[in-house]
Amino acid sequence: MKPVLDTTAADLDDPLAFSVKGPLTCVNAVLPGMRELGRGTLLFVNGGSAVRPKAGVAGTSIAFAAESAYAQMLHTALADENIHATQLIVPGAISPDSATSSPEKLAELLYGLHTDRKGFRHYAEPMPDPQDGTP
Repeated sequence: MKPVLDTTAADLDDPLAFSVKGPLTCVNAVLPGMRELGRGTLLFVNGGSAVRPKAGVAGTSIAFAAESAYAQMLHTALADENIHATQLIVPGAISPDSATSSPEKLAELLYGLHTDRKGFRHYAEPMPDPQDGTP
């Protein structure tokens, strides 16, 4: 992970493979079955840089934003087919001791996104505004 002004095109190969090509390959593998069933849920989990890019980690920020855009397009394109695409943003570290971002809490949130099927983007915890620090 490099700062934005030090990032080259080659530096994006691995982040884009992981965050865009990987999810796209997975969606293409499961979508025919979901369409056949007439239902399904696609869950996308990203860090905070998906919605608030960080110049110090340009590759991840670019790749997460691309994955976010892909997921949001799926959300819109598949809505009429009863297939729900949704995104959970985890702005901080995943920690067993966290009240909002422990593996258990995140599993509960993801299950809720699957069962509730409301909206596209959700947050594990509020993200502070980088301008003034408020959520």
